[in-house]
Amino acid sequence: MLTRRSLLTTAAALTAAATMPMIAKPARAASKPIRIGYLSDFPNSSLFAIANDQKLWQAEGLEPDLKVFTNGPIQIQAMGAGSLDFGTIGPGALWLPASGHARVLGVNDIGFSDRVIAQAAINSISDLKGKKVGVPQGTSGEMILRMALGKAGLTIKDVQVVPMDPSTVVAAFSSKQIDAAGIWYPLIDAIKPRVPDMKELASNKDFYPDTSFINTFVARNETIQSDPDLAKSFLKVIKKAMDYRVANLDHSIELTVAFTQSPPDATAKVAKSRKLLTSGELNKFTEDGSVTKWLGEFNKMFVDFGTIKDPLPPEKYFDATLFLSA
Repeated sequence: MLTRRSLLTTAAALTAAATMPMIAKPARAASKPIRIGYLSDFPNSSLFAIANDQKLWQAEGLEPDLKVFTNGPIQIQAMGAGSLDFGTIGPGALWLPASGHARVLGVNDIGFSDRVIAQAAINSISDLKGKKVGVPQGTSGEMILRMALGKAGLTIKDVQVVPMDPSTVVAAFSSKQIDAAGIWYPLIDAIKPRVPDMKELASNKDFYPDTSFINTFVARNETIQSDPDLAKSFLKVIKKAMDYRVANLDHSIELTVAFTQSPPDATAKVAKSRKLLTSGELNKFTEDGSVTKWLGEFNKMFVDFGTIKDPLPPEKYFDATLFLSA
């Protein structure tokens, strides 16, 4: 039973509570938006699948807007239009940073997925002379084609180049509208059941280790200039994801399959055919000048191919200090 004294005591306590200063909860910092392009293959998409699963973005205070692209040059076009901050490109698109259209942030991995493939009646690269060859221009598919032709004493002018999107190469080769193609796995896995007697005439491994087909991370020039801290945060996420990928390859494949809705067997095949690197290995390759040397080799190739006449020195489009500071 409540007494007058208990009522007075309760009222006094409520009055005291009402007059006590409120202790404000610390405000949660808003996440910083970051616009990222990527290729929907294992080496590129796996890192973003891992970053999502392991909440690496949140750890750096980032809110990613991830957009899938079919090749590197289109990503760099998007950067030029101001709709993308960062992206992932293959070696065939490195001529664009070398031309000043973007900045290389660092290396992702080394790939062995590119091939020159041909219909059954064609037995060698020399046999491609005068033939129709489909290729996604500005990609590693074009690069492997040019290198293979050069090794055989031919040039790109000795074949009938048919520019195509990667998916169109699959359809055109399968229907025998083209004689050969510069293309890569896992797209070749889609061709083999339709053309079981196709031939592989050239591979990345034919030129390794003198030439390493590296995937790289790139950034919009204006983003680097106006917000280098954003680039550093992006690289921190990437480096953590790289280390996780090497340590947990099978789970990384599972995450990538779910992220890209890609076939498990094909994804695993690509994942296990590549040289995946840890952040520590890449720091070492950056410090000892290996990355700069790789980029310099590509510069020479692009000049030889006639892609660009006067590429920037690698030091002008790759900032080793920024990569190592992340």
